[in-house]
Amino acid sequence: MILPAPVAQLWDDLQAVRAEILAEVRPLSQRQADWKPGDGEWSVGEVIHHLTVAEVNTGKLTTKLVKQAQAAGAPVAFPAGLTAFAPVPRGAAGRAEAPAVVWPDHGKPVGDLLDGITATRERSRQSMDRLAACDPRTLTFTHGRLGDLDLAQWWLLQAEHDRDHLAQIRRIKTAPGFPPS
Repeated sequence: MILPAPVAQLWDDLQAVRAEILAEVRPLSQRQADWKPGDGEWSVGEVIHHLTVAEVNTGKLTTKLVKQAQAAGAPVAFPAGLTAFAPVPRGAAGRAEAPAVVWPDHGKPVGDLLDGITATRERSRQSMDRLAACDPRTLTFTHGRLGDLDLAQWWLLQAEHDRDHLAQIRRIKTAPGFPPS
């Protein structure tokens, strides 16, 4: 499916940040993926697992909201005049505790983590097709910190979330004591 311009731009952004994440993580050994910079801190492997679980949940939310809209008789077409999505509102500043539903596991094999995050992104392309076949502004769900977000904002948030955790991965890899291999 050819994506409308705002959806294509969103997909390209998601893909670009994911490529950076994969480039940072692919060379890591299991020891490096499991290493934590301190108590209460996540390892790179945990960050990857968290990103995967979060994206799976955004995909499930997409399916749920689109199905609900279709069942209610909503038009199944992307609005011709929609050229850009509303930005994600700014929430409370500072680090946030991840909800339990997206809390990562520790010690998963790094190869499995990479396979999982890659497969999840491949499935997310189906969510982009769903996004391209509706008016995402009418499909909303409440975020715990940011309030009501429309479906496009949920995916914009996914890209921002990936960028935030890309910076975290880079900090972990440069932290004192990070294993050489």
